[in-house]
Amino acid sequence: MRPETLSVVIPAHNEAAIIRRTVETLHAALEGEGIAHEIVVVDDHSTDATGEILAELAAQIPSVKPVANEDTGGFGMAIRAGLRTFKGDAVAIFMADESDDPEDLVRFWRTMQHSEVDCVFGTRFSDGGRTIEYPWLKLFFNRGANTWIRLLFGFRYDDTTNAFKLYRRQVIEGISPLLSKHFNLTVEMPLKAIIRGYTYAVVPNSWTNRSEGVSKFKVKEMGSRYTFIALYCLLEKWLSRGDYYRRPA
Repeated sequence: MRPETLSVVIPAHNEAAIIRRTVETLHAALEGEGIAHEIVVVDDHSTDATGEILAELAAQIPSVKPVANEDTGGFGMAIRAGLRTFKGDAVAIFMADESDDPEDLVRFWRTMQHSEVDCVFGTRFSDGGRTIEYPWLKLFFNRGANTWIRLLFGFRYDDTTNAFKLYRRQVIEGISPLLSKHFNLTVEMPLKAIIRGYTYAVVPNSWTNRSEGVSKFKVKEMGSRYTFIALYCLLEKWLSRGDYYRRPA
């Protein structure tokens, strides 16, 4: 029996200053743990040297697979481009800016294998999680949004907006088609997985503020988009009568 393969999708828009270090560090961690993997880096309409650096990395590291987002630009669209091309048995969303820790991804992968769950969700704010230099305004909105989502859907998970998550292939197939074009994709994916009956484990993870480049997240642009996608998923939960609920094999 072949070993299961982990795919990692990294959206990258103008990340020339940091993408090489992100990919090389991630590859070293996975290779060091003997984890069969591919690293799918999606160039999201970059105007700097991101594309050239990805081509160089692919020539040096066979597991690196550069992909161009040929649709409209945006964080969600870049991830969706990666999800259309990944080949692994499971796929993780991983940030290009070194905010996510490769060692956490190793723990996510081990948890999925040992617990036999469909998804592994990170939490930065429960026991064992931590944040380093998290912007205070972003933290305020983060905690408010996650509390609202948690109360709205009636579950205990406290970091739905955390992009860093791991899904088995059948989950990606089961929550498609995806609607979100921006950062609200980080909410759509786990909410659909939860309300459609996929199992999940929650694992603490760390988050570190970027040291290079500029954040693409804009708080003022995301409020209505988060609200729309959360209410969309809530309507499915209330009104779909289980039409999309996962059925045991």
